[in-house]
Amino acid sequence: MAEAPLPAIRSLPSWLLGRAAARGRALVADALAAEGMKMWHHVVLSAVRDLAPVAQADLGRGVGLDPKDVVGILNDLQSAGLVVRVPDPADRRKNAVSLTDDGARVLDRCETAARSANDELLAPLTAAEREQFTALLTRISGTDG
Repeated sequence: MAEAPLPAIRSLPSWLLGRAAARGRALVADALAAEGMKMWHHVVLSAVRDLAPVAQADLGRGVGLDPKDVVGILNDLQSAGLVVRVPDPADRRKNAVSLTDDGARVLDRCETAARSANDELLAPLTAAEREQFTALLTRISGTDG
């Protein structure tokens, strides 16, 4: 049988990480879709929970989204009854965003679905390997503090 094409590329850690990330994103996206949620909607809901009440601009900076995209996602989430926007008491020109009770319930379901998808992604690893892998990814991703 012929060797797989691009062996030099396919052996690079960056290529392998990209493939693993793509598989992980697909698993999580499918799990969230089963809950009626998109990836960025889940990210924004989670950030609102962690930061609420939060100004829209601060929310966008916190998750790394363009303000126009944040507005669109918040419009979707508010239409679904998952978040509320009210004038920020500190600055009435800004909106403060918070989760509704329904938003908290949907977020709980989405977090369970995302954890399950990540468990599927990491199924070939032992518990100790999962911990080590996550610690190593944290170190090389530059997100360790």
